[in-house]
This record gives sequence, structure tokens and C-alpha cells, in this order.
Amino acid sequence: MFKKRQIGNTNLMVTELGFGAATFGNLYRPMADEAAQLSIKKAIDLGLNQFDTAPFYGFGLSERRVGNALREYDSNDFVLSTKVGRILEPCAKAEDKYGFCSPMPFEPKYDYSYDGIMRSFEHSIQRLGLSKIDILYMHDIGRVTHGDDHERLFKIAMEGGYKAMDELRSQGLVSAIGLGVNEYEVCEQAMDHGYFDCFLLAGRYTLLEQKSIESFLPRCLKENSSIVLGGPYNSGILATGVKHEGVIPHYNYEPASKDIINTVAKIESICQEYNVPLAAAALQFPLAHPSVVSVIPGLSSANRVETTVAQMQYDIPSDFWSALQSSGLLSTDVPVPSAK
Repeated sequence: MFKKRQIGNTNLMVTELGFGAATFGNLYRPMADEAAQLSIKKAIDLGLNQFDTAPFYGFGLSERRVGNALREYDSNDFVLSTKVGRILEPCAKAEDKYGFCSPMPFEPKYDYSYDGIMRSFEHSIQRLGLSKIDILYMHDIGRVTHGDDHERLFKIAMEGGYKAMDELRSQGLVSAIGLGVNEYEVCEQAMDHGYFDCFLLAGRYTLLEQKSIESFLPRCLKENSSIVLGGPYNSGILATGVKHEGVIPHYNYEPASKDIINTVAKIESICQEYNVPLAAAALQFPLAHPSVVSVIPGLSSANRVETTVAQMQYDIPSDFWSALQSSGLLSTDVPVPSAK
């Protein structure tokens, strides 16, 4: 069984390993309904209690599958998160788009307004078919996503969207609110406008990236806002490594640069020296920071769940982390896991 950690000031306790369900939206390839059902069953059987989805994942498909799989369980036995910030509008026919091969005939439209957040929440409850959502994240706000339109949308999000989310929290309709984003800078910006219990931060505190430790993670500790770390493999490169012929390593949703490939190759060499799977190191590293309560990789099958659980429980020697630090691949100021 996995240890549980507390989300912010809430009563929510989440397992250190969570379940990211973007793949349930047929991300990059179709997935059978039965495979989704079996993967969540396997996760619960192995002790996981945290499940994350979003309307954007397959345009409602992921939420439907997650809800169908969790419905047979006591709602006290799992912590469920989904996201707001997009409304799904019906369209003429289903199309493969945004990386999803989904049969759902909807087009996602950004809406961070008060009314948009409330509508999105109500729609998610219906799609999930469950009586509760524990954590509600505002999805994909930020300059990297919205470019020159960021300031306008951020103003709407903080003046309208945050107000709606705060009301849902104060009314007990959700237990926690936060942002679900790929950039930590917008999290710091949002913290100036209200209290967020947690942030689902994808890929910005990993074996490859620790810049967020300079100001954001210390502020989270100070204000008791928890980090749920998504994308621990940085789009796959920290799972596959770079030494397999014919495999194009991906970093941050695109083919990796030579500098990134060279850095991962050095990390991989130290992994081989200490007989440590690269993916195990990538999963376990973020949890050494006290602001990080959980790591949630994408899980697409019962076999993947089993493999990931084994990697999370792999006994990594302290000398391995020391070797990364002495090689300059990790700063000596960065906390590292202790041996199990």
C-alpha cells in the first residue's frame, strides 16, 4: 500500500502515486472501454486512490470512462479530480484532433468566466455520473498556452472563474481547488489573487527541470498549497531514455533537442551504473520535495499500472542520487529521496 499525503489544509489524503487518465480520451490511439475499466480496477487493487481526468481529454470520453469505472466503489475510497476552463460544444461529427482519436462529437472552447466554470462543473458531474468531485482544477491557463491573449483571459479567470471555484469550495461541492497547468509561473501569478489548495503541475519539477524550486515551491510550502506532479517523464524521454535505436525521444510534447538528449544520456549512464531504472528515478525524485504530495503519470492499461507501481516501489540507493549531484545533473540544493 502507498503512503498518503494531505492536500493543503483539506481533509483529502492522496496516495503518493496517482492515476492520470488523459489516455482514456484515446490520446494518440484508440483504447477499449474494457481496458479503461480494468486499469482502474488494477490501480485500486494495488492501493492507488487518486484519479485525474478532464473534459478536454477525448472531449468528454475520459470523464465518462473514469466515472463508469469508479461508480462501483465507495466514494470515500478514492479522490477524484477534473478540470474547468473549457466548454464542450456539439459539432457536426467527431474528428481526430488535438491528439485525441475520440468518437465524441464536441469542440472544446475556452471559457474561464464565472458562468463558464459553473457550467463546466455541472456538465462534468453529469458526464462522470458520480455524486462528487473532490478537486477542481482550472485547466491550461497561462502564457505558454494562450500567448498574447493571456492577460485578457487571466483577468477573466481570476475575477470570474476563481470566484466560481471558491464558491463551489465554500459550499462543499468540491473539497479543493487549484490550477492544472504546464507552467509554474502562472501558478505564482494566481496565488496573488486567492488561495489555491493545490496545483497539478505537469513536467516542471522533474529530473530534467527544477527551476520551480527557486521561488514557486517555497511559496507553496509557506502558503500550504500542495503540488500534484503530472508529466514526471517530461513527455516520455524520462521513461524511454535515449539509447534505443529507432525511437525519437520526446520532451515537452515535441522531439527533444540535442542538449536535452545529451543530459538524459548522462542520467541514463548513471542509472545503468547503479542498476536503477530511469523511469523509477523519474517517478520517485519529485516526492522528495515537501511541497509535492503525489506524482500522477498517465496510465493506459492494467499492465502499465503494475509496471509503474513496481517502479515507484523500486529501492534506489542513496549513492545514486549523490552521483547525480556530484556529476552536476542535480543541484546539491535539491532534496533527493532517502533509501527505502
